[in-house]
Amino acid sequence: MPRDADPRLLRCFVAVAEELHFTRAAARLFVAQQALSRDVRRLERELGAELLIRTTRAVALTPDGERLLPYARRVLAAHDELRDAWTDQGRERPLLVDVSAPVGTGARVLAAARAAAPGAEFVARFISGLTGAAAEILAGRLDVSFGRVAGLDPAVRAALGHQAVRFERMAVLLDADHRLARLAEVALEALAGETLYVAAGNPATLEWTDLAGRLFAGRGIEAAAPFPEIAGEEEFVRVVRKRGWSVLASTDFMEVPGMVVRPLTAPVPLSPVSMVWRKGITHPGVRVLRRAAAEASAAHGWLTRPAGSWLPEPDLSLMMADAPDVGRLRRTSRDT
Repeated sequence: MPRDADPRLLRCFVAVAEELHFTRAAARLFVAQQALSRDVRRLERELGAELLIRTTRAVALTPDGERLLPYARRVLAAHDELRDAWTDQGRERPLLVDVSAPVGTGARVLAAARAAAPGAEFVARFISGLTGAAAEILAGRLDVSFGRVAGLDPAVRAALGHQAVRFERMAVLLDADHRLARLAEVALEALAGETLYVAAGNPATLEWTDLAGRLFAGRGIEAAAPFPEIAGEEEFVRVVRKRGWSVLASTDFMEVPGMVVRPLTAPVPLSPVSMVWRKGITHPGVRVLRRAAAEASAAHGWLTRPAGSWLPEPDLSLMMADAPDVGRLRRTSRDT
C-alpha cells in the first residue's frame, strides 16, 4: 500500500466498482473512458493488486477489489466532508475581517469590498488593537485586520503581508464642557498639562500606546495610568464618562454622548493605517479587500499627508514602501 493514495484514483475505482461498466463510470465522472481505464490501472500498480476483472462483456471485482471498496468509500467520504467544511458547501468560507470599530478606515474598506463583490462573504470582527489582532491572525482565528504595522514586533510583522491604506488624522475626544471643546481644532501645545487615555494597560493595543508616547514626548502631555482592557462600545463610554478622561482618538470616531471630537493641529499628527493579513493565505476575499483599500486610498487621497504633519520616521518609511499599485491589483483581480 502506498503511503498516500490519490483520492482521484480511488474515485475512479469506486465509480467503476459501483457501475461495473467503464462507459457508465466515465460518464458519471465526466472523463474519457480511456483516461478512466488508465487511472484504474495506475491504482492497481500502486497497490500491487488486481482490483477488477475485465472482459469484453462485463466488469467484476476481484477479492482485493472487494476488500478495497469499503475503505475507498470511507476515504472519499472523509475527503468530501473536508472539502465541504473548508468551502462551506461549495462556497468559499467567510473571510474574518477585524475592523476594530463600526466606524473608521477598516469599516469603510470592508463596506467598499462588500459593494464591489456582493457574492463574497465577509464577517466583521471588532478587536481593539492591531497587536491583539495580529496574534489572532497568526493563530488562524482571524484573516485580516487594520492598524499601525510599524508598532508590531518585527518577528510578528515578518509573518504578515501588509498594504498601506491611510494616514488617519488624529484627534482628541473631550467632554462637551471641557475648556478646549469650543475650538474647531486643538493645537497640541494647548494639551500641555492634560492627561489623555491612550489604552495604556491593554496588551492588545501596544502599537497605539507607543504612538501616543512618541507624540506626547516633550510636549507636557501625560498618558492616563494603565487600566484594564475595556471591551465594547457601551463599556468604553461608561468608563470614559465616569473617569472624566479626554481620549486620544482619530477624526473618524464613534459618537459619545456629551463628548466632542476635535482634530489636533500644529503639527497635524497622523495615525498610519495598513491592511494586514497572514502570509500565504489564498482566500480570494483578501484580493477583493486589497483592491477596495487601494481604490479608496486613491479616490480619497488617504495617502496624501497634509502640510505640517507629524509621523515617526519608521512609520513613514514603511507606509511609503507599502503604497499600493491600484492598476496591478485590478489586473490581479481580473486574472484570478
